[in-house]
Amino acid sequence: MRCQLISDNLDTRMGMRLAGIEGVILHEHDEILSELRRYMNDPEIAVVFLTEKVAACIAPEVKVIKETISKPLIAVIPDRHGTSDMTAELSRYLQQTVGIHI
Repeated sequence: MRCQLISDNLDTRMGMRLAGIEGVILHEHDEILSELRRYMNDPEIAVVFLTEKVAACIAPEVKVIKETISKPLIAVIPDRHGTSDMTAELSRYLQQTVGIHI
């Protein structure tokens, strides 16, 4: 099982590569959605990381995907431009997906 990244900047992609996670840098709605669909159809990919900006670009599609498929897991991560509080985001995500409140 592999993880993949769709990022909007080089810094996040390089950091994730240091952790062994490959990815691409994309900015346009159609190309982001196309790459995400390609990852969804690959049985070897278990997790797809999206930076906040990428996820915002395809927000309606990400919502539908998260609600309708179980694999791959779609995880939105902050990058150097991120505005979210990661602890709050993880807590909210766990509560929504598993029903655990931290």
